[in-house]
Amino acid sequence: MFGRGVIASVTGWALVGAGHDVEFYVRPGRAELYGDEMTVDIQDSRRRRRRDQHVRETWSPRYREDLPEEHDFDLIVVSLPHHRLPAAVDFLSTRLGEATLVMLSNMWDEPLDIIAPLPREQVVWGIPPAGGGFDATGRLRATLLSTVVLGRVGASQTDRELAVREAFSQAGIRVREQPDIRGWYFLHTATDASLYSQALRHGSMADLIGNTAALREAMLVGRELLPVVAARGVDLRRHLSSTLAFRLPSWLVAGAFALANSKVPFVRRAFETHDDPAAEEPRAVYRDVLSEAQRLGVPTPRLAAAAADF
Repeated sequence: MFGRGVIASVTGWALVGAGHDVEFYVRPGRAELYGDEMTVDIQDSRRRRRRDQHVRETWSPRYREDLPEEHDFDLIVVSLPHHRLPAAVDFLSTRLGEATLVMLSNMWDEPLDIIAPLPREQVVWGIPPAGGGFDATGRLRATLLSTVVLGRVGASQTDRELAVREAFSQAGIRVREQPDIRGWYFLHTATDASLYSQALRHGSMADLIGNTAALREAMLVGRELLPVVAARGVDLRRHLSSTLAFRLPSWLVAGAFALANSKVPFVRRAFETHDDPAAEEPRAVYRDVLSEAQRLGVPTPRLAAAAADF
């Protein structure tokens, strides 16, 4: 696992539970800082019985602070904010070896441009199956979904993808296919930008829990971002389910969303664990999506207006 972020930690935890040999590459000095144990508090949707879904335990991740050019890892999993991907890819360009790179990150730049320094046939594309955050004590509070989405960017299925699918399957995580994963990356990042526009206005994502008015504004921001995604060459007709919330009446969606992020444990945790008003990722996503809209000449007045409040 490249780094010890939330998604890397939850995914690594699940793979270790399935018997895989997992190590976390971290920067020099971080292994001692993190310590020998990690306390996890995970809503695990792989577990069918509701009373068993809340997992609280302590486990011991294995850290390494070097990644030699000659190594024997089968998979290297990268899940980072979109603005940190170029540096990670540059680092791995001389250290990937024969490993398969599994990209479980949201993206706003062109996927093939991001991995240009790497052999594209060694890359498998996916969508993170987890989310959450670390609290002030270092405890990981997160959710693990029962599915992971994989897709392809201009290539047919390979043995490498089959190996990744098998690893997730062994961990009890079902694989769902996304035929247009490039479009999905762009839509998901635009959706994040719509929510972040209001999170930054009100403080953080946690402050959107039950806030119908803010969520309605987020839906309206998302609606004006659909033309931005379309202008980047995405056929929105291939993503009808992903864009449904922005096409329905905003008051209806906002009311349902406010109820869900207040009452549904998996949804609520996704919001309440993002409670840092100074977090870097929301600002980076907001900035880059707004910049692209302006570059393309697509009006996004609601998105632009949000900047006045932070």
